Amino acid sequence: MKLQRIGEPGAERPIVLDGDQAYDLRPLTADIDGDFLAADGIEAVAAALAAQRLTRVDITGERIGAPIARPHAVWCIGMNYAAHAAESGAEPPRTPVLFFKTPNTVVGPYDDVLIPRDSQQTDWEVELAVVIGRRAHYLGSVDEALNHIAGYTISNDVSERAFQLEQSGGPWSKGKCCATFNPLGPALVPRDRLDAGNLRLRSFVNGEPRQDSSTADLIFDVGYLVWHLSQYAVLEPGDVINTGTPEGVALSGRYPYLRDGDVVEVEIEGIGRARQRCRDAAPASR
Repeated sequence: MKLQRIGEPGAERPIVLDGDQAYDLRPLTADIDGDFLAADGIEAVAAALAAQRLTRVDITGERIGAPIARPHAVWCIGMNYAAHAAESGAEPPRTPVLFFKTPNTVVGPYDDVLIPRDSQQTDWEVELAVVIGRRAHYLGSVDEALNHIAGYTISNDVSERAFQLEQSGGPWSKGKCCATFNPLGPALVPRDRLDAGNLRLRSFVNGEPRQDSSTADLIFDVGYLVWHLSQYAVLEPGDVINTGTPEGVALSGRYPYLRDGDVVEVEIEGIGRARQRCRDAAPASR
């Protein structure tokens, strides 16, 4: 069972995939958002599928949008794979490194990524994304935290490294919040359908392999991250947590940064594959 939102930007409608067949979710909800998740929407979808109460739909040719609508926040964890920390020139962190993306960076999994004006260092980052299903605040344990997760999807945490590291003034968000810098999807997979601690994740640029790792190599796993963040903030239903990227990005110096026309593909087993074409946002100033 995989949940998706299909249709043009701003007019997406919810569906569920069961095997190769798609079913309309509008009898249950107008959208896949925080309110839907908080009201045990995923459980309602599973029950409706089991009872054969949903109508089949043909989604051939439809645009696929981000699988969660209007996240309240996009929480991002930096350097959460030891090898990526090393290629970034840093020691593995002793506590989770947190930064933010603005929610309006979220786009669909097959939408274009816009290379910012004057950018020379736009980078890709495949990440497992956690979607929160219940409000989380001062959680008592990692086990409790897992029950606050609705499911998982794929994030490409696109980054402009000069904005992030040279022009930041300290925090990283200048290099993380450019338009289209968080393709998400193609699907939201319920928590109980995946082993989030052992998923292969990979990225490709123009068909050539870049990253190839496993969530088993996370320094801080998904349960710990939700528990940890809840000690400092309130996580709302529909919030997204980007859990960090493995080694193999352009920042390493081994690969060129992204340019107009490049194609990035990111995939995580059990969730799917996303594909974005890079486009210049505007001509560089002279």
